[in-house]
Amino acid sequence: MSGHIEERDYDEYRVIEDLGGWRRSHHNNELTSANIGDQVTLMGWVQFRRDHGGLIFIDLRDREGLTQVVFSPEHNQDVHERAHALRTEYVLAIKGTVGPRPEGMTNANLVTGEIEVLVDEYKLLNTSETPPFPIEDRVEAGENLRLKYRFLDLRRPALAKNFILRNKAAQSARRYLDGLGFLEVETPVLTKSTPEGARDFLVPSRVNQGQFYALPQSPQLFKQMLMVSGLDKYFQIVKCFRDEDLRADRQPEFTQIDIEMSFADEALIQDMAEGLVTNMFRDTLGHELPTPFPRMTYAEAIRDYGVDKPDVRFDLKLVEVTDIFQGGGFKVFAAAELVKVMKVPGGAELSRKEIDEFTKYVEIYGSKGLAWIKVKEDGEWQSPIVKFFSDDEKAKLQERVQLEPGDILFFQAGQADIANTALGNLRVKMGERFELIDESVFAPLWVTDFPLLEYDADEKRYVARHHPFTSAQPDQMKTLASDPGNALARAYDLVLNGYEVGGGSIRIHTPEQQQIMFKALGIDEAEAREKFGFLMDALKFGAPPHGGIAFGLDRLIMILCGAKSIRDVIAFPKTQKATCMMTEAPSEVANTQLREVGIRLREKVQEKE
Repeated sequence: MSGHIEERDYDEYRVIEDLGGWRRSHHNNELTSANIGDQVTLMGWVQFRRDHGGLIFIDLRDREGLTQVVFSPEHNQDVHERAHALRTEYVLAIKGTVGPRPEGMTNANLVTGEIEVLVDEYKLLNTSETPPFPIEDRVEAGENLRLKYRFLDLRRPALAKNFILRNKAAQSARRYLDGLGFLEVETPVLTKSTPEGARDFLVPSRVNQGQFYALPQSPQLFKQMLMVSGLDKYFQIVKCFRDEDLRADRQPEFTQIDIEMSFADEALIQDMAEGLVTNMFRDTLGHELPTPFPRMTYAEAIRDYGVDKPDVRFDLKLVEVTDIFQGGGFKVFAAAELVKVMKVPGGAELSRKEIDEFTKYVEIYGSKGLAWIKVKEDGEWQSPIVKFFSDDEKAKLQERVQLEPGDILFFQAGQADIANTALGNLRVKMGERFELIDESVFAPLWVTDFPLLEYDADEKRYVARHHPFTSAQPDQMKTLASDPGNALARAYDLVLNGYEVGGGSIRIHTPEQQQIMFKALGIDEAEAREKFGFLMDALKFGAPPHGGIAFGLDRLIMILCGAKSIRDVIAFPKTQKATCMMTEAPSEVANTQLREVGIRLREKVQEKE
């Protein structure tokens, strides 16, 4: 049979074979002009198929790349005729000879762009239905559809590269930590519920009915036990779980590089962490991060950037002007706990529509509005609020922020934490809007000297800012007892391009100091014994000074890949509603399963009540 094959003839050529002893000689990104004349065996999926009359060209894809293979009727008539039946995403194995591409047909964008493989024979390993979206980097399918068919989405080269990079990063971390004498130790996944902050995922026990395990939010207490055990240096690349609201950079299950060291202070841990991150960037991107990383106190970060994880790749610092307007005629500012401004050079070009959109944006952070002043080319201030300012207030404002024609000045006023957070996040929006952020730059930063505690108005008590096992700074123990809100922690966060990618602290290592901390948190001895009795017991038996850090591996990989969401660097992620589109988890379970673990669901009517 020769010539064009009709649809009815396809089945004759769709005989699915097994490998029959064939072994792949190369991945599809390896062959170059140095291989011309070699006999090779390649395997993969049909990315594209092009029928140019006599010749059939197929781009064969695997996770590493593409190789162009050619079916020629002059070279092998039977193989060429069978190739008419091949379609996108069919799975093939081919044997052939490497040759040069014809002059003018090379592809400089491919490692294999100078060669092609003339097919001697092939095996059809499987067929495929038409995919619900193209297996290409640029795909317009919605995210939910791609998550439903995640196994196909992962075939896309750009996404596959994320996981190749993720593997390189994880292996880099393991090599580095192993070289420093750290031991990789696995800690329990089924553990005790000790909720502090985010909610636990609970797991019912069939054997111990009415009792529950919790999935760990972190291995914190176990790694401290390992330090008490004398293992000295521990690490683990570990899954953690938090039943909390999701954002683009959060998932209910996530991965940490978890690290703990005995006989260590902040400087030693930070030096170790910088080495880990710089090695990871070198091994994955070939990029050298300058060390040591800069340091900034929490107070400085809030003062200048409004948030404790500032993106320092661009300027736009915030300026406090509370004192200028205290007791003034503009009541909103006069009575505010905090008034801050941000000057955006060139920002006067913003339309009223854009300003309205930014006003809605800051409302996400609890702001009640967004005041602004534009400076026109003639120097006149244009704003609905300027009429409320006295000449003295305007003069002082001008002196402090140095407004110039073309600038816009944004204000936030009110409760300090809301004003800072709203303006700090608006700052990032301005950086994106006016293209102030160089995406090729990586700007790591240590943020230190965090408050140890923060007051929870709902619970009417102090809660730990990091966790209840963080040590106060050496001169802060009296402050912790007498004025808990002003005590500073021996805690440190590693921030990268506006994301917190790591956080750690020096831990409390004596039972006396741990009791003082529990007392400051409103945890009495009975509750401390119920939740943390094993920790209190361990601290009585010669616990060494120790501390550590945990890196959010997903966030680090997201930054390394230039992705916008951690869902792009997690193989099977959940949606923002914490569901898996592919497996349809979470799902209902049979009543028999519920009875086995002693659980009965409330009736829907009762639940509404």
